[in-house]
Amino acid sequence: MKKNIILMGPPGAGKGTLAKQLKNYYNLVHISTGDMFRDAIKAGTELGKLAKGYIDHGDLVPDEVTIGIVKERLSQKDCEGGFLLDGFPRTLPQAEALSLLTKEINRPIDTVVNLDCDEKELVRRISGRRVCKTCGAPYHIDTMKPKVDGVCDLCGGPLYQRADDNEEALKVRLSHYVNQTKPLLDYYEKAGLLRNFNSLRGSEQVFDEVKEFLEK
Repeated sequence: MKKNIILMGPPGAGKGTLAKQLKNYYNLVHISTGDMFRDAIKAGTELGKLAKGYIDHGDLVPDEVTIGIVKERLSQKDCEGGFLLDGFPRTLPQAEALSLLTKEINRPIDTVVNLDCDEKELVRRISGRRVCKTCGAPYHIDTMKPKVDGVCDLCGGPLYQRADDNEEALKVRLSHYVNQTKPLLDYYEKAGLLRNFNSLRGSEQVFDEVKEFLEK
C-alpha cells in the first residue's frame, strides 16, 4: 500500500475533499504548509521562531527554512503510518530537497496523486462557491445549495463569495499554478511517481479510483 503521498492539482480541482476522504479512510496525517508553520511556531522550535520572523514581517519563508520545518514534521511519530502532503512542494528545489530528506528519515514518497480538471469546470466550481460568514460552512450555487438562498443551514449566518473566488482572480491563480507546477509534474513523472486522475468524474468516483490505485 502506498501511504506517503503528495497531493497536487489546480485550485478548485477537489484536493481538499480528497484529502479529507483519504485522511479519514486510511488514518493518514494530513499536512499543509500552513499547518507545519503553525505547529513549528507553536512548539517554539528554532526553525519555527525563524519562520515566525519572516511571517511577521510579511515576507515569504525561504526554501531552506520551509524544508527544515517539513523534515521536523515528517520525523514525528504520528507520520509513521503515512502522511498526505498538501501544498508542498511548490517549486523544483523544494521537490528535490523533499526527495533527499524523506529518504534520510526513511519515509520516502510513495506516489504523487495529481487531480486534472479543465479550466471551464474550475471556473464553474470556484465562481459558484459560497461560505458562511459566521461558521465558515461551505456551499455551492449549483451542487450544494442552502435550504434558504443566502442563509447557512447550520447557523443561520449570511453566505458570501470570497474576493478571489471569481473568474479573473482564478485565471491569475491558474497561471501561477501552471508556471510553478508543470516542472514538478515533469519531475515526478520522470521519477515514476506521478499518477493523474480526472477530477471531473466527481469526488466519490475519484476517491474510489485513488483508493484502488493506492492499494495495488
